[in-house]
Amino acid sequence: MVRNFMRALVLLGLTLLGFVLPASAQDTVRVRGTVERIEGPVYIVKTRDGSEVKLVTTEDKPLFVAIVPATMKDIKQGMYVGSAGMMQEDGMQKAIEVHIFPESMRGTGDGHYDWDLLPKSKMTNGNVEEAVTAVDGPVLRVKYKDGEKKLVVTPQTVVVTYEIGKREEVQPGTKIFVSAAKKQPDGTLLTPRITYGRNGQGPAF
Repeated sequence: MVRNFMRALVLLGLTLLGFVLPASAQDTVRVRGTVERIEGPVYIVKTRDGSEVKLVTTEDKPLFVAIVPATMKDIKQGMYVGSAGMMQEDGMQKAIEVHIFPESMRGTGDGHYDWDLLPKSKMTNGNVEEAVTAVDGPVLRVKYKDGEKKLVVTPQTVVVTYEIGKREEVQPGTKIFVSAAKKQPDGTLLTPRITYGRNGQGPAF
C-alpha cells in the first residue's frame, strides 16, 4: 500500500509538470474548457473562446488529476506553490489562483514569467518564505531561483491542491485543463493527462 501511495505521488508530480512549463512545441496546444459530450473515447470540449475540439487520451494508462479546493490555512511556510495573477503598480502580484503543489513537484517551473490565462497575466512558482496579513488580504512572499515576488491573496483568489483522479469523474459539464495536447492528422488532440475540476471546481490556469 505504501508503495502504491508513493507511486501515485510520483505520477501526480509528473502529471502536473505540464501545468507549470510553457507548451513549447509547435504541434502542441493548451486546452481550457468544458466537456460538452463524450463519444466513445473522444471528449468533445467547448473551449473558453467558444470553439469545439476533440480530445483523446493516450491508450497507455492516461492520467487524470483532480483539482481539490483548499484554503489559505493550508498554505504553510516552506511549501512550494504556483500562482497565476496580474501585476500591480506597486510590484505585487494579485493572485487569481494559488496552487499548492505536492512535494514531488518542488522546483518545477520555478520562476516568474508570462502566462496566457489573461492578457498580461504572469505565473510565479516558488517556495513560500513568509505569509503575512495585509490590508488587501494575506500576502505570500514567494522566492524562486532568480528573485522573489509578493502575492496578494484576495477573497476572490481560488486556492487549490491536487489528487490522483478517476476517468469516470470526467463527464459532460466537467471543466478541464490540458497543458500540452498534440495535434493529430485527423484533427483530434492527443494527451496523456487531463486535469479537471471535481464537484464543479473549475481550473483556470
